[in-house]
Amino acid sequence: MPENLQPSPRSSLTSRERILTTLRHEEPDRLPIDLGGMASTGIMAIAYARLKEHLGLTGGATRIFDMGQQLAEVEPEIITRFGVDVVALENSLGGAPSETWKPWILPDGTPCQVPAEVDIRLDEENGGWLIWENNIPIRRMLPSGLYFEEIHHPLADLSPVEALKHLPGEVLGEEDLRRLEKRAKKLHNNTEFAILANFGGSLLEKGSSLRGFQRFLLDLAKGGAFVQDLLGSILETTLATLRLYLQAVGGYVHIIQFGDDLGMQDRPLISREMYQRYIMPGHQQLFQHVHQNSNCAVFFHSCGSIRPLIPDLVAAGVDILNPLQTGAKDMDPRQLKEEFGKQITFWGGGCDTQHVLPFTTTEEVKQHVREQVGILAPGGGFVFSPIHNIQADVSAENILAMYDAAREFSYSS
Repeated sequence: MPENLQPSPRSSLTSRERILTTLRHEEPDRLPIDLGGMASTGIMAIAYARLKEHLGLTGGATRIFDMGQQLAEVEPEIITRFGVDVVALENSLGGAPSETWKPWILPDGTPCQVPAEVDIRLDEENGGWLIWENNIPIRRMLPSGLYFEEIHHPLADLSPVEALKHLPGEVLGEEDLRRLEKRAKKLHNNTEFAILANFGGSLLEKGSSLRGFQRFLLDLAKGGAFVQDLLGSILETTLATLRLYLQAVGGYVHIIQFGDDLGMQDRPLISREMYQRYIMPGHQQLFQHVHQNSNCAVFFHSCGSIRPLIPDLVAAGVDILNPLQTGAKDMDPRQLKEEFGKQITFWGGGCDTQHVLPFTTTEEVKQHVREQVGILAPGGGFVFSPIHNIQADVSAENILAMYDAAREFSYSS
């Protein structure tokens, strides 16, 4: 994304001021809007290419910055058209944005570009595609698939003793840090957008990635020294990385994003007691480090039904919760706004991406958005985006209907 982007001059506040105002739980001049600010508020490349065609935009390129979720970089014309107020520092979680690109073909046959450094190969045995790292296939897209799914868990088959010996160190290198610092400074000085830094910093998800989802949940259920040591090592590496990260970009960005999916559709993924025992102490150290060493807000991503954990997230230091998955159990937006609306900012929840956006008419999308925004926006503390990424099957007409309805909202009405 070019660093000299400027938001549409339609309002009295700049985009940056608009975001910061709503984070203070004050009403800005208009509803703040996000599309592509982080890896759960974006749009899949297939839908993005279709949207560009619908709008008659023939320039630029459809570039995928998140290979797993197949998310597209959002270009200046779309940012201006939708009134977007926030831009991402990175093009992938925790990493410097790509500078060179190479051609690829989306599953529906649409040409696109992917980062040149991605080692993507045909899966000769099963069909589809594989992504390789260090001579190991780590992600796979099936012939009928739309995403690259994780297939390699480096500690899955190791004993607890061996697993702790082989934990990867992931401190950002000096070259990446300088690239991030340069980009952060340019975005801060040359644009009026709020800048969202996608640090990531997961603990639960990192454990699942290293050990495999089922095995790591069994580790947590079993408890004991191994899981404590594993999470302690993950936290130590993450904190070391966060220190370097904030030193590089903390003076230029406004929001630091963390993420750990803690919820299923009908309940939290782990019990509140397990969260408080194993995950919350690490979250608290990470979030407090941000608060003590920068002026950045802490943005936390978790999908699902997490109502019982929200008080703990607030206590740990979360300023912004994303998304508000209103279709999950106990996630009624009216109740959550009333109970937590003065403590945290809700980022997302403006449109149901499971049941409404792909399957209803444009008028039904607009009405749904008006209802959600009418609940969440008053008093500030809300940034509009759909509940999760816009999926490949969503029509351009419904995407436009969603964002147009959000832009129509008035705090004075």
